[in-house]
Amino acid sequence: MKHNIIYIHTHDSGRILSPYGYDVPTQSLKAFTKDATIFREAYCVGPTCSPSRSGLLTGMYPHSNGMYGLSQRGFKLHDYNQHLVNFLNKREYNTVLCGIQHEAGSFTNHGEGGKIIGYKQDITADNTGLAEEELAKWDYENALKAKEWLESYQEDKPFFLSFGLFSTHRKFPEEGHKNKEKINPKYVMPPLPLSDDYPIREDYAGYLKSTTWADESFKIVIEALKEAGFYDNSIIIFTTDHGIAFPFNKCNLFDSGIGVSLIMRVPDSHMNGEEVEGLVSQVDVFPTLCDLLSLDKPDYLQGESFAYLFEEKEGKERKEIFSEINYHTAYEPARSVRTKRYKYIKYYDESYLKINRTNIDNSISKDYYQANGLEQIEKPEEALYDLLYDPSETNNLIENEKYQSIADELRQKLLQHQLETNDPILNGHFKLEEGWKINKSENYNPSSKDPNDFLKIGE
Repeated sequence: MKHNIIYIHTHDSGRILSPYGYDVPTQSLKAFTKDATIFREAYCVGPTCSPSRSGLLTGMYPHSNGMYGLSQRGFKLHDYNQHLVNFLNKREYNTVLCGIQHEAGSFTNHGEGGKIIGYKQDITADNTGLAEEELAKWDYENALKAKEWLESYQEDKPFFLSFGLFSTHRKFPEEGHKNKEKINPKYVMPPLPLSDDYPIREDYAGYLKSTTWADESFKIVIEALKEAGFYDNSIIIFTTDHGIAFPFNKCNLFDSGIGVSLIMRVPDSHMNGEEVEGLVSQVDVFPTLCDLLSLDKPDYLQGESFAYLFEEKEGKERKEIFSEINYHTAYEPARSVRTKRYKYIKYYDESYLKINRTNIDNSISKDYYQANGLEQIEKPEEALYDLLYDPSETNNLIENEKYQSIADELRQKLLQHQLETNDPILNGHFKLEEGWKINKSENYNPSSKDPNDFLKIGE
């Protein structure tokens, strides 16, 4: 019998979780990690929600699969037949959605999105009337729905279960889960590159509250898999889409934006309980699953299988990973290439090299930075960072003569990648299309209701 696949994904968590050494109340996830393989250097292909997830689920970069921006703002895959769900549908898997997806329409409208993507079943709990700060509780209800479904599943066919959590997306819940210790802002430390100031600690405490709901929901699903007898015969994937929803994290090509959690349990793997430090990209997950399941790979895949890493710590490791931004709420075209030690970033919109404040989710932290000159911060056209000595990516070496050969090498690697994947940015800027909802770059509020704050075709 083929292995089942359990795809568990949080929203806006990066690596800010306890398995990666942070003081975050995710004990159940950490316990699972002791029985799985943790990837220390996993990266998304785009640090915004829909592009990241679509990269993982099509095995293609956003500029290739068509998901240039957010699905709830009008962006779509070129071909939903390239989605992992439809690939598995054709191979006699039962495909089941529980919770959010972010590859079609609104992520809270699970029914519509699930149909567009092609899921055979949607077992998601009703979220009608819930405010955003209540959606963490919806995660818990969805966990109970997944438990109920797993307990009742009797078919001979293998299944793909996508369990999508709203947590740790904003708005954060007012309280953490009852099973967890209360969070006090006085005793938390925001992760770098955030500053240790009280407004940011208070905001970060909200993130920690949200993680308690994610962890308790995760616990229910893992225990249900064990109780229903599916745990040992399932490939279990835990991941997130990109960095946390704070300034200089989400929607940034810094590691704080593109670094993601990736924890996988493969049946009978010698690497369960071990860690892997080599570079991997989420675009590699689809081809890896093909190898683990002995399925022929479709010819559109652009990632590299790392299935061998479930047998040994080292092998033909990636030399570099690539990430990109096209749109979040505003247009901010950028590309990056990261090796084990260095990162090169190119920003393509030379007309706007300030921080795109609308691409930062509204929050206490954003308001605090705004009160302290956020609109004055600028981006370079190009950046080069030595990540060994500068992990926070604050010292741009692009004009340092000692690093010119490295900069040239990475420019060439990025260009080669773009040519191989037909990156449209090489032919000029993206043009606004009908149905896309895009804020003007200089805006502050991504949730503005003023029609003058949005681009119109021809602008």
